[in-house]
Amino acid sequence: MSETKSKTDPKILDKIRRTRNIGIMAHIDAGKTTVTERILFYTGRSHRLGEVHDGAATMDWMEQEQERGITITSAATHCIWKDHRINIIDTPGHVDFTVEVERSLRVLDGAVFVLDSVGAVQPQSETVWRQANKYEVPCMAFVNKMDKVGADFYNVVEELDEKLNANPIPIQIPIGAEADFQGVVDLINMQAIIWDDESLGAKYEVVEIPEDLKAKAQEYRAIMLEAVADQNDSLMEKYLMEEEISEEEIIEALREATIAKDVTPVMLGTALKNKGVQVLLDRVLDFMPNPLDIPPVKGIDPETEEEVKKAPDVNAPFSALAFKIMTDPYVGKLTFARVYSGRLEKGSYILNASTGNRERVGRLLEMHANDKKDLDYIQAGDIAAIIGIKEVHTGDSLCDPDHPVILEQITFPEPVIKLAVEPKTKADSEKLSTGLQKLAEEDPTFQVKTDHETGQTTIAGMGELHLEIIVDRLKREFKVEANVGAPQVSYRETVSKKVDHREIYKKQTGGRGKFADISFEMGPIEDFEDYDGNEDRITREEGFIFINEIVGGNIPREFIPSVMKGFQQALSGGIQANYSVENVGFRLYDGSYHDVDSDQLSFELCAKLGFRNAARKASPKILEPVMKVEIITPEEYMGDVIGDLNSRRGIMQSMDSNKEGSVVKAHVPLSEMFGYSTDLRSATQGRAVYSMEFHDYIEVPETLAQEIIEEQS
Repeated sequence: MSETKSKTDPKILDKIRRTRNIGIMAHIDAGKTTVTERILFYTGRSHRLGEVHDGAATMDWMEQEQERGITITSAATHCIWKDHRINIIDTPGHVDFTVEVERSLRVLDGAVFVLDSVGAVQPQSETVWRQANKYEVPCMAFVNKMDKVGADFYNVVEELDEKLNANPIPIQIPIGAEADFQGVVDLINMQAIIWDDESLGAKYEVVEIPEDLKAKAQEYRAIMLEAVADQNDSLMEKYLMEEEISEEEIIEALREATIAKDVTPVMLGTALKNKGVQVLLDRVLDFMPNPLDIPPVKGIDPETEEEVKKAPDVNAPFSALAFKIMTDPYVGKLTFARVYSGRLEKGSYILNASTGNRERVGRLLEMHANDKKDLDYIQAGDIAAIIGIKEVHTGDSLCDPDHPVILEQITFPEPVIKLAVEPKTKADSEKLSTGLQKLAEEDPTFQVKTDHETGQTTIAGMGELHLEIIVDRLKREFKVEANVGAPQVSYRETVSKKVDHREIYKKQTGGRGKFADISFEMGPIEDFEDYDGNEDRITREEGFIFINEIVGGNIPREFIPSVMKGFQQALSGGIQANYSVENVGFRLYDGSYHDVDSDQLSFELCAKLGFRNAARKASPKILEPVMKVEIITPEEYMGDVIGDLNSRRGIMQSMDSNKEGSVVKAHVPLSEMFGYSTDLRSATQGRAVYSMEFHDYIEVPETLAQEIIEEQS
């Protein structure tokens, strides 16, 4: 960072140091949006307490969010706390909208991980924790709903350690629990904080630690100090010598360890009852990194293909990542971007390095949920929205036209469920097409395909709720009335046996003809992963390996990419049932060509035909998506729930119990889970809840595979 300091004006540096870019993330219903609402209230950003259950939360601004009481889209805002600017992204908890968490974490510097005091570490908690680890985002935990029946702070800490290996370090312990929850003991300064119920939590008292909690406070302070000393050699010496460690030293050591992802500080409160949020904000400033604490972001120079590092220097060339696209009915397309270096002024030109297009920036906006404020410029460390970029997708790199750079991409899961849509009237046809195109631009996990033979349009997404929201948005935002088919599963195909094949493509129609001849091996991808030849001859992509072993010019070098392209394109056409094929490897080892009749197209078509013919001999299989399902049910319904899962071809993983009831975990094919929420409610008198997320693709039983093939033929 020394280079940044030497170049940048001290005032600007201080502004960046006083910036925090954080996300609020959690399992559904843990209270993320309520925590964000309280943050906005106590920082003066909003002057009323928006409640999720009343449909009045500022951050849940979409009609669909207000009706369902859940967060669907990540919303950006900012607030000022103790002369620091905190940019906040409130992310969804429902697994169908996991893309919102993924793209938010890619551009954030830190995250507050909200946990339910009763549910503790739930399935989606594990998913978002994995996503945070993937992007190396430092986290602190906030145990919410301490006023709830069954609240157990210490159990949550234990699960953070056991299930997530988070190395949790409580920096507070509760004073009371459930209806008796009053406040917290701060282990850093060894004082108690009691909130005043009458002032909506705006006022609180710092008092002596209650007598009955002093021993426990000393015990947990010792645990905290030991953890802090473990991360810092000079403090370890003090700790071993039993010398006093100051509050400043503890905070500094915890900050370093949190940013290095070595520890997770744990706090607690109840956002709904207005307790714990102001102290959480204080510790966000103490422990969460500012943009200067984060290692420079890596990218590639598209011209030289060399690695480039972008430090948060406002004097360096501009670079930013577009992490979210949104269509606004009043201003058009909004591109949310995180600025990593440089400064961008409105009206200037930028390069979209991912598309190669030069674009003019119309306006720059500071966002507060769906409210906007115009800005003259944005700079390193900022998160803002840009208007004027016409052709842009999530994950595109925006930069100075004279200094192109492509930043690390965001990866998204493939959709697992699809359904057919058609306009109700001819007048709706064009509006449907426009609406679907705009929604697909916003959401990388939402895909639209049109079958050119039948003219049918299908939409694909991450789950039933995901597609339900899409159809609802088509109706409300784009005024499109559409007929919707029944949900269908996105199956996949693969091969299970290695085969050897020769394909000769020969076409003579007078004049110059077509000729290509290739010999190749094809089979399951794992049969090609341990190839010990020259690595330069291998192309590895997700679910695909191509090995080129052509020597001596049997096939000219310029035709080899065409063979690979032919194989890749053939994978999307399926083998038995027109579903895309994955996890396949190819080894091209021989062939021949004709001086006149051979060209790139001949070899591409030859590879497509070769794949189709070889695949039939390679024991093709149909794969289906299997979901990880967790159900919490009263014990008396346990037998009914398990029996029902068995009838759905579910494979039990575990049966347990916690304070909320009996917990059943199973792997169940997605095709068997349509309408499950209604069936579960009926079977348990509405008392059971479940969560579901994608687990893996596995082979479909032979009898079912035959039915799927017949349906598609």
